[in-house]
Amino acid sequence: MMHSPNTKPPEPDNFLIRFHSQTGAAIDVVGTTTYQGSRWLCHGCGARSGLYDLSYTRQSANEHAAACLATYHRLG
Repeated sequence: MMHSPNTKPPEPDNFLIRFHSQTGAAIDVVGTTTYQGSRWLCHGCGARSGLYDLSYTRQSANEHAAACLATYHRLG
């Protein structure tokens, strides 16, 4: 059984940007470039943001990527 971080999950249709945490887990920014049309989701710890404009979402996702030490491991 192999345990590895979820570093390359499938890209959703509304995918915009991907960051990686310190442990390699993907943090995806999804949505649209319109006002309050984007959010991020961490595939390491499961944290997510609310809907914000893309510039704020991008900054927030980058800050989370720099701080997050969680790594998702598939069990089984």
